[in-house]
Amino acid sequence: MGLAAAPNQGETFLTTTLDTVLDWGRKHSLYPMPFGTACCAIEFMSSISSVFDIARFGSEVLRFSPRQADLLLVSGTINYKQAPILKRIYDQMPEPKWVISMGACACSGGFYNNYCVVQGIDQIVPVDVYIAGCPPRPEAIIEAIMMIQNNMRAEENVKQHPIGDAIDAKQNTPKMREPLFIQ
Repeated sequence: MGLAAAPNQGETFLTTTLDTVLDWGRKHSLYPMPFGTACCAIEFMSSISSVFDIARFGSEVLRFSPRQADLLLVSGTINYKQAPILKRIYDQMPEPKWVISMGACACSGGFYNNYCVVQGIDQIVPVDVYIAGCPPRPEAIIEAIMMIQNNMRAEENVKQHPIGDAIDAKQNTPKMREPLFIQ
């Protein structure tokens, strides 16, 4: 990508490739859908505020319809009654989709080790990034979004995206991605 000024004209122009523009657009247009059930959802609300401002990363447009979202933020305790709802929401999201498990309760059941609480949402949906903490700080949420943006640039993820000329002719079902952890 280069920025150059024409010698005869005082204007500047930008040279790049279509793939670079499409990758940039994919990376900076994540539409998160919050699935908040407890106090972690309040922390996510604070990450949208002007103090932390996740709009800098292209994630400020919250979607409350799974068909319009590509990032699922699961925050809070998930019990077995909510598990089929979470699975249905995940299944309704278009490909490629990303999942962040936020907080101790969503990651491992938290301190609710009983018969009705799911001990980690990775038993229901595949998780890409785990955020530890009870509740996690807004900085950790921003770091998780940045980790997903960096993961989107990986070659296998670019080829799986349905937009642009990066479509592989032999597009198979997406394989499980290795999850990332934030301490």
